[in-house]
Amino acid sequence: MTPERLVRIKEILDRRQPDLTVLTDQVHKPRNLSAIIRSCDAFGLSSMHAVWPKEGYRAFRKTAGGSFNWVTTHTHPTMTAAVESLKSRGHKLYAAQLSDRAVDYREVDFTVPCAVIMGNEVEGVSPAAADEADEHIVIPMMGMVESLNVSSACAIILAEAQRQRKAAGMYDQRRLPDDEYLHLLFCWCQPTVKRYCDDRNLPYPPFDPETGDLIDGVGWMEGVRKLRHPHLVEES
Repeated sequence: MTPERLVRIKEILDRRQPDLTVLTDQVHKPRNLSAIIRSCDAFGLSSMHAVWPKEGYRAFRKTAGGSFNWVTTHTHPTMTAAVESLKSRGHKLYAAQLSDRAVDYREVDFTVPCAVIMGNEVEGVSPAAADEADEHIVIPMMGMVESLNVSSACAIILAEAQRQRKAAGMYDQRRLPDDEYLHLLFCWCQPTVKRYCDDRNLPYPPFDPETGDLIDGVGWMEGVRKLRHPHLVEES
């Protein structure tokens, strides 16, 4: 961990918006999902939510450009569960949906805790999600086509959210809670150790937030070896 990289990681975490998110409603094309994750990272979202299509989820890493490492994805078994989870945390729901009550996406307030619901490529936002949404938003079309690709539409909407939040000074100071900030700082500074611990269901080792380094990494690894292979320790 170089000092320059640690500074960059902290600068990005300081701009993360914990109360702005995207909820994908059974978006099924991997390239679209990956592009949405990439947009979430680009506009400072710390996480996104997804209800996967029946065939499951697979993000193309090439399209995501590594963004899956920087954006936490929360999955939900149903749209009802996803909506309940977000509403319980005080999020307004803005569904990208053409309807009689739809308004220009620039007219809603993105500075409040909110989630943008993006529907799948064939059917759009599901009726259940549309009913639960506080607002339906649309991007005005000036050409022959009636809609944009879901990932392109998501990027445009998030750009407006960023504009509003930047004007309100919401990118000027750290907004992540301390526990989430420290968790992400560890994960971003120590991705190899994170994967090792996750794969083996181990707690993360102590680390120094000032340097991004492990505290006594050698001693921690020795403790893990004794825990996982006690018989080898006894034989030695």
